[in-house]
Amino acid sequence: MTDKLGIVVNASLEKGVEVRLDAPVSVEDMVVGRYVTIEGQKRRFFGMITDVRLGVTDESLSISPPDVSDPFIADVLNGTSNFGQIHVTPMLTIGGDADAIAEGPQPVKTIPAHYCAVNLATEADIENVFGKEDKQRFFVGNPLDMETKLCLNLEEFVKRSNGIFGKSGTGKTFLTRILLIGILQKSKAVNLIFDMHSEYGWKGTHEGGAPVKGLKQLFPSNVAVFTLDEESSRRRKVATDYVVKIGLNEITPEDVSILRSTLNLTDLAVEAAYQLRKVLGKDWLNKVLNLGEEELEDLLKASNIHEGSLQSLKRGLGTIGRLGFVVPEAKDDAVKNILDYLQQGRNVVLEFGRYQEIAAYLLVANLLSRRIYSSYQRKMEEAIAADSDALKPRPLVITIEEAHKFLNPEVADKTIFGTIAREMRKYNVSLLVIDQRPSGINEEVMSQLGTKITCLLDNERDIDAVLSGVSGKNELKSVLARLAPKQQALIFGHAVPMPVAFQPREYGSAASYKDFTSSSPSSPEKPPEDIEKLWE
Repeated sequence: MTDKLGIVVNASLEKGVEVRLDAPVSVEDMVVGRYVTIEGQKRRFFGMITDVRLGVTDESLSISPPDVSDPFIADVLNGTSNFGQIHVTPMLTIGGDADAIAEGPQPVKTIPAHYCAVNLATEADIENVFGKEDKQRFFVGNPLDMETKLCLNLEEFVKRSNGIFGKSGTGKTFLTRILLIGILQKSKAVNLIFDMHSEYGWKGTHEGGAPVKGLKQLFPSNVAVFTLDEESSRRRKVATDYVVKIGLNEITPEDVSILRSTLNLTDLAVEAAYQLRKVLGKDWLNKVLNLGEEELEDLLKASNIHEGSLQSLKRGLGTIGRLGFVVPEAKDDAVKNILDYLQQGRNVVLEFGRYQEIAAYLLVANLLSRRIYSSYQRKMEEAIAADSDALKPRPLVITIEEAHKFLNPEVADKTIFGTIAREMRKYNVSLLVIDQRPSGINEEVMSQLGTKITCLLDNERDIDAVLSGVSGKNELKSVLARLAPKQQALIFGHAVPMPVAFQPREYGSAASYKDFTSSSPSSPEKPPEDIEKLWE
């Protein structure tokens, strides 16, 4: 296949560019998602193939096909009466006047002229658009059907909240590991990962294969593993840094509120939690769980709470109280320990062990993140008041799985994660959300995600949710629908100049581990004394 594909025969700024393929170019070599350049008269256009079709000069050839058993007749028809066509969606323009060249690739605002040549994009073209690997850019994979490295600017990526989507089994976890490694290496941000299935800290699983290394194994001095389940960690021979306990006195009515549907609580039962907090004080939950019959009657009279609502609440709270990591009062402050590690530049992975029920995940992730965010907010405000960048806490990326449970329309306004997504890193905190049901996430939150990476989705509502508000949505739907079932993804949004379908780089072999760790950061230094005092 030659680099020259054909010529422009029709174009519209709204509908894209029609290209007639040259006779030597086989239509079967054209793949949706590949990149091409169009040599315009004044500038070059960079675009993506979004459709492939056959064309004829005479419609009668479609109605009454000629006999092509003779190779000579087939060759005569091919490229003259019969030809291949591709539809290209231009994304960027390169070049033009001197100012445009200096500014680099720009969004498309015009179209190429008739008969401009169309070529396959080269490695140099990809580097010109996406950049090459350096101190900020991280190699995440290869554009489809190309050996060129696709690099992502992680400094820009972490400036906003982002999302990774795809149905089960498409490779979201592997892609997330790669991005977390990139953030660890190429940005000033640290990660707090709520690891529901113990996939990121020590060892992960590979479908149909051997276990793969986690972040702690690859970067032992830069990653700390916290656990809610010490027994599970011991069985898996994981060297943990801290065992997290949650005190009943730390749990607020806000934490109970987001568990309403999970614990089958009525609205009146949730309202009762707020009333009990006022009546009983900080230790309200422990007191409710240990109420006797007479105490229960006295409480009902004093608080004006309906007995059925209180009983519903008590049953739900009993589920929380039975969690092994929940104690009447925690001896150590888990939040302070997490903050200390983060401020030293160490990434924290919190493993849930056997506590994989959604109630435990919702409770712990929301409770810890709410308190951590509050500390970040306070310290950022103090740093701004002092006009001191040195006092600002390190940028933090919080990674959550099953994101639709935290960010669905019913609870998005009640969880800290909805606040973080909407405030767009106002206090140096952003989200990395991972989900297989993006249609379940609040539309406003989805619109605030700066960069989205989606593996294959087969539900129409999920596809529409991910692509909502994106320019060229219909063309991208075509690309997304044709991704392979595993290890292919489409990335678009704030951190990339244009959408790109790609195959994530390898993860799991000895060679891949060597590639990742060869550019690993040095061990985190002890923070200056004034930074340490921030968290006291």
